[in-house]
Amino acid sequence: MAHLRTMSSLSDTDIIAQNPIGNGLDGFRRLFKEKCKDLGISEVEQLVETSRTDAKDLALKLIIALQTIPLASVLRSRHGPETLLEDIISWAPQVLSGVFNLSSFIPLFKIVDSHASDVEIFNALFVLLARTTTAHQSGPTTPPQSIIPFAAAAFKQTPFSFSTGRLADSSERLKDIEPTLKKEIGESLTIDLPDFFNTFFEPIPKLLEIADIVFHMCKDSELPLYREGTGWVGWPKDCKESEVLDWLKSCIEQLLLFASERGFRPDKDRRCLATPNKAIPGSISPRKLDIGLTYGSSDEPVNWSQILVPGELKSNPAEDNHQSTWLDLVKYVREVFRAQDTRRFVLGFTICGSLMRLWRFDRLGGMASKSFDINKDGQMFVSTILGCLWMDEEDLGFDPTILKEDAKKYINIQRNDLEERLYLEELMQRQPCVVGRATTCWRGYVNRDTQLVIKDSWEYEDQPEEGVLLKEATEAGVENISRYYHHETVCVGDAVDDIRNNVRNGLQDASGRNPFQQRQPAISESTTSSATSGRLEGGRGRGRGRSGSRSSIKSITRKRSSSSIQMLMPPPKRVCSDPPAVQKNIQQFNRVHRRVIMRDVGKSIYHATSLKALLTGLLGGIKGHESLLNAEILHRDISIGNVMLNEAEDDGFLIDLDLAVKINREKASGAPSKTGTKVFMAIGVLYGEHHSFMHDLESFFWVLFWLCVHWNGPERERSRTEYENWNYEDTRKLGKIKSGTVLGESEFIEEVDSNFTFYCKPLIPCIKQLHEVVFPDGKRWSTENRRLYSQMKLILEKAREALEV
Repeated sequence: MAHLRTMSSLSDTDIIAQNPIGNGLDGFRRLFKEKCKDLGISEVEQLVETSRTDAKDLALKLIIALQTIPLASVLRSRHGPETLLEDIISWAPQVLSGVFNLSSFIPLFKIVDSHASDVEIFNALFVLLARTTTAHQSGPTTPPQSIIPFAAAAFKQTPFSFSTGRLADSSERLKDIEPTLKKEIGESLTIDLPDFFNTFFEPIPKLLEIADIVFHMCKDSELPLYREGTGWVGWPKDCKESEVLDWLKSCIEQLLLFASERGFRPDKDRRCLATPNKAIPGSISPRKLDIGLTYGSSDEPVNWSQILVPGELKSNPAEDNHQSTWLDLVKYVREVFRAQDTRRFVLGFTICGSLMRLWRFDRLGGMASKSFDINKDGQMFVSTILGCLWMDEEDLGFDPTILKEDAKKYINIQRNDLEERLYLEELMQRQPCVVGRATTCWRGYVNRDTQLVIKDSWEYEDQPEEGVLLKEATEAGVENISRYYHHETVCVGDAVDDIRNNVRNGLQDASGRNPFQQRQPAISESTTSSATSGRLEGGRGRGRGRSGSRSSIKSITRKRSSSSIQMLMPPPKRVCSDPPAVQKNIQQFNRVHRRVIMRDVGKSIYHATSLKALLTGLLGGIKGHESLLNAEILHRDISIGNVMLNEAEDDGFLIDLDLAVKINREKASGAPSKTGTKVFMAIGVLYGEHHSFMHDLESFFWVLFWLCVHWNGPERERSRTEYENWNYEDTRKLGKIKSGTVLGESEFIEEVDSNFTFYCKPLIPCIKQLHEVVFPDGKRWSTENRRLYSQMKLILEKAREALEV
């Protein structure tokens, strides 16, 4: 393409020249000079000897300053496919570790402080990175040499981030999915938030009054359930999970009975559910649930679509701070999100020994309260349980903008200054992740003659809106893509439905800590408690009402009142959180709830009724991609889920412009990372090359390859293959695997002949011809070639004709 150029023509020096630092480090320089003056040192070399604490603090501040320089997002890493930004971010835990050689920062401090040139600064930076990276690896690693070693388009690249919502044909075995889930949620986890209860429970109408009455009944009944000083009567001494489960079920029933005796009843019946030894229906791989709250008052069987609040039990109180505990809970939360298409967030709890902690997971991450001992703070336990039972559906996380009429779901939109009611007829897609866009699509209609697709997703706040791009493409006459109907940012009450201000009601995560960002153990290994009274007093909310009357929450910064509940939290033995500046830098992003409505209803090419229809869908997808490119829009997310077939199966089209970009954009999107379906990514993209239309065309090749090794024909179960492991490989390793698959004629032919399903073997000649043009002479492309569109289309057309003979 005429104005799409690669960075293969640019040296590092040229890139630095085009992206000057400017005054980006002036703030650090001032701070550095002030610190040296305060310490009374004249030579930078004296800094570490004089004060290791101040040296560490300055190193962290320099890391933060370097992250904000746009150039860091453009220059490639020297030891991996990522950008320099990822290398810089990875420094913080090393500097905090206590074993990091702070003296290695001295040359960089000196060069920055002396106002050296940008090239000198980044040369020193790369030298330091090389030393620290080698020191923290078991051995040096060298990335595969790219054909375009420093490729970049005219637009800036956004780094990758993968979630469990982007797995293709996965059986979701725990050993495979746990590492991905841990990465998905780990960096976005904040615990020990002191205002957690005040924010999410205290506003529940009459909760504090009901809890106070019920707790006194627990203490004052003829056979007390709770005794001050000893705790709950009947609490299992050894905290065996089976005994705790029985106790909890009995206790919750009694709390409901006490409340009922005083005339307090929740709007809907809810009960405690315990199935630690029995899988709950509705998940791809069998999942059991220790304990949870669900609808109903009887012991009827339930599935994941009925779980309101999942819980996890551990017998050992020390496990309150173990990652295995929250990871088990996150697995349950993911199943709840998958099964409940209108869920915006999920509340949960963990009980380890007698330590209880409250959790809330949304599309930005997880948040947790401080833990408290239910035997020492019985009133907090009562308040928590009754809060979960009394919450309305909005407080439990269900979307209040999706309404019901005679069991039919619908939404209201404002289009062309008129209100329209759209009925949601059928769920088409629900991305099974916790953190991420969580794309959900429904088939719907205004009237039966107007079939539409309604798409909800949680986009990064500063990311370009898909709806705007789709509208522009439709108005430009782009063919073979889903056509625009309407888009909007969802509002709940009078507020934009974003995570930080609306879903989290303004609760700030700076007061908590990420359990994975820790320093060395403190000298004292003793566990102390900052217990305070569990007495509940008058309910003061955070300025929000019921759905429809929720006030704007952005301006609310209410301090915690002295009468609010204080929760016990015995500090864990290895606790010392990151400095607020570092943690805030990692967690400063926000997601916004957006809704896009499209005219064209289709089906995945996986649901094609024949091989001919499958090729028709792919052919239409390539046509749509080329048409988008002519409108200067690059799709960047070619996958099986985004290549559609129309209902008549006579044409295909592309959907999902979430990751699409205008080719002439001058900066990266506002997202901290971009996602994609890893198994369909081009080899060059996996190695970190900046995205070209050539990469997307290669992705069409991988879509067909993937289909042919898994698809056994219409309505038949897909094959389970070794290729499933591609979902869980890191990008560089997967790039090597894919290279070994296709960069060799004889190896590729053997791969195809051995692994294509019987149903798809008629497509072997087609995939071999595509291989010849996508990987000419068994190599990856070195220059962009628009002729590849016509070459691929011609091969698919001839293969489709051959199937008709």
